[in-house]
Amino acid sequence: MDLRINTLSIVVLLILAACSQSPGEGEPVMEPYLVPYKVSKDLESIKEDGVLHAITIYSSTSYFLYKGMPMGFEYELLSRLAAHLDLELKITIAEDIDELFDMLNNGEGDLIAYGLTITEPRKQLVSFTENHYVTHQALVQRMPDNWRSLPGYKIDKEVISNTLELEDDTVWVRENSSYSQRLQNLQDEIGADIPIKRIDGNVPTDEIIRMVVEGEIDRTVADYNIAAINKTYYPILHIDTRISFSQRIAWAVRQNSPELLRAINQWIAEEKKSDDYYVIYNKYFKNTKSFRGRIQSDLYSKNGNKISLYDEIIKANAPKIGWDWRFLSSQVYQESRFDPQATSWVGASGLIQLMPATAKEVGVSNSFNPKQNVSGGVKYLGKMRNYFEAVEDSIQQVKFTLAAFNCGAGHVFDAMRLAEKHGKDPNVWDQNVEEYMLKLADKKYYHDEVVRNGFMRGAEPYHYVRDIFLRYEHYKKFIEM
Repeated sequence: MDLRINTLSIVVLLILAACSQSPGEGEPVMEPYLVPYKVSKDLESIKEDGVLHAITIYSSTSYFLYKGMPMGFEYELLSRLAAHLDLELKITIAEDIDELFDMLNNGEGDLIAYGLTITEPRKQLVSFTENHYVTHQALVQRMPDNWRSLPGYKIDKEVISNTLELEDDTVWVRENSSYSQRLQNLQDEIGADIPIKRIDGNVPTDEIIRMVVEGEIDRTVADYNIAAINKTYYPILHIDTRISFSQRIAWAVRQNSPELLRAINQWIAEEKKSDDYYVIYNKYFKNTKSFRGRIQSDLYSKNGNKISLYDEIIKANAPKIGWDWRFLSSQVYQESRFDPQATSWVGASGLIQLMPATAKEVGVSNSFNPKQNVSGGVKYLGKMRNYFEAVEDSIQQVKFTLAAFNCGAGHVFDAMRLAEKHGKDPNVWDQNVEEYMLKLADKKYYHDEVVRNGFMRGAEPYHYVRDIFLRYEHYKKFIEM
């Protein structure tokens, strides 16, 4: 809920202040002033590119990694929105909320997908979507030390339970945030001074709340739903002192993207008619058991640099094939979700899902042994890669290798021959061979004379390759090399 007050913002607000004055008699009514964005890109251009570029913040509710899976309220909704618009989703993480607006202006994203409080100054800079939810701002403070043994009325005497009591009591909030703005307005309302100490804009709300818990600061302000979910893990928090009326929380687009705004608003309206929308909200803001489980886990990206319990095994084997260990982790997740006891309906087993014949071929005696399984899987990947030495581009070669690992090299060769026969490049996976991989489920194509291995559900290797690469992009954002 932050906003950098930069030169652009000041100029815009000054112009708007002048324009908002009631025109005198005979004076023309001025048109609304549009922010001079550095890019002009609306839905049509986005669809031509085929990619929805969204900007968000790495936080415990918006976008994070847990047990190898990207998660978050914003992430899940963005995934649904991109699918609805038939677009690929690419997410860029802003350093802090201040940066969101600059990145949108610079064209680094087409949509701010983060819980922004709708305020009048911000409405002059962006176009807000329909709100996702309504909340209010709450004072976040610690209970007294012996709070568990105190009745409620005594707790109320020990904490600030009325905004009038904030006079001369310091509150710590992010600089240029809607929280800071609210406190300034509150001073006028109660006719008293509230000392405000400002925290750097790159410190997320959940981290500031943790500072309250640990006694680094005495109190802060947060949206109630964020404060409430944090209280489930930190019961010492007192969050019942309300300091604002209800406020709408929404996403935002550039003001020169009216078609994108219209499409998102239509989508939100439809989503809110479904149970799934509220299930997603509850998952991140009300499911206390799930939140506590994440916060306590070593596999929660905010707690460390781990993807799975098998990171060390994967790190030891990734160099054997020259891959980033995070990429190999993405493949292992795709195969088994890091379950070493996983067994597929066709008999593949272990972390990287080796078939019995394959396991024997690469010297694996026990597929349920993580070290043996991953080591054998990497050996088999190397064998698959050798089939595609003619593919010069290293990324394309990896894609062929993954596809062959998934469905067998013979089916990949069939798709390559079909691609070449139909004028496509047989050594390029993207938009060439992958298209003919899909066609191997069509009788017209799997009966073609160049196809030697028959029918194949080509959608499986097609999505297998794509999903591994997409997940890897998430891993790179959260996990250091």
